[in-house]
Amino acid sequence: MLHQNEEKYREEHGVIVGVDEAGRGPLAGPVVIAAVILNSENRIKKLNDSKKVSEKLRELLYQEIVRKALFWNVQIVSPSKIDEINILQATLLGMENAVLNLEEKPDFCLIDGNQIPQKLRGFSEAIVKGDGKIASIAAASILAKVTRDRIMQKYHEIYPNYNFAKNKGYPTKEHILAIQKYGITPIHRKSYKPISQLFLTF
Repeated sequence: MLHQNEEKYREEHGVIVGVDEAGRGPLAGPVVIAAVILNSENRIKKLNDSKKVSEKLRELLYQEIVRKALFWNVQIVSPSKIDEINILQATLLGMENAVLNLEEKPDFCLIDGNQIPQKLRGFSEAIVKGDGKIASIAAASILAKVTRDRIMQKYHEIYPNYNFAKNKGYPTKEHILAIQKYGITPIHRKSYKPISQLFLTF
């Protein structure tokens, strides 16, 4: 169904790129945005919203997407940039950069969510829960999620007290308690509650 839905857009608009992000909600780490142009003649089975597939399958799908997609691009927006311009603007900036840095410019963008970045207006459509409806958005969600998880695994090795390998920077009870005990790290988003309320410094 995801491929069939995308085919309808392709017939109407031409070359389609799917765009999605991972990491808007965490207290730590970057937000990661991906843009993917799939090959309609080399379909990828089992594509779905990254949150609905297992970690093992996400890794396998990641490798398949990178191998089979016509073009793809991943953008990483730092915690400091998120604090500077807020998470919404950081996400929209990442979406613009992900699309504009593709080797081939698409005819039309399908963006997960309900907002279209300014530089992509006029040739884009926002689709709420698009990662469960459109194949290329699902592929973008996989690339973004796997990339971000790998980044957080590396940060876990640097800051093991926070267990980023498990919580990926999300505000779990364990993570909150670690912040209260150890303070914040350079990868924490200082503008986010409860960090901004605790007035903690590294």
